[in-house]
Amino acid sequence: MNKVLIDTDVILDFFFDREPFSEYAAQVFSLCESKKIKGFVTPVICSNTYYLLRRNAKHEKVIEKLSQLLTIMDVLLVDKEVINRALRSGFKDFEDALQNFAAVQSGFIDVILTRNVKDYAKSSIGVLTPEDYVKSIIADK
Repeated sequence: MNKVLIDTDVILDFFFDREPFSEYAAQVFSLCESKKIKGFVTPVICSNTYYLLRRNAKHEKVIEKLSQLLTIMDVLLVDKEVINRALRSGFKDFEDALQNFAAVQSGFIDVILTRNVKDYAKSSIGVLTPEDYVKSIIADK
């Protein structure tokens, strides 16, 4: 079973129904829900998602949505080592560096799913858009 880190933009595509990206985000979450893949987020992703959803919805509704999300996903650790590696990494986006090194430190993430593939150019883990990932799964069948 593939283990994937799902970046904030993918979650927001789903919750905000941002076309044309929401279709593939929904398929990724469906794969998580059916236990065909195992999805992961980080505390940073949860916090960012809360903050951005909260702009358009009440606290209680956002908490409900995040709680539902965590029924089909797990959370990777972000500790001092992850932060230090991110700080030293040369990534242009510190937040992306945090996600990357949380995935690297876990030792089991197969791929990072994001629409900002270029921001992960320095990643030692595979990085795909949800669309490319879903299409690769279909092609493998």
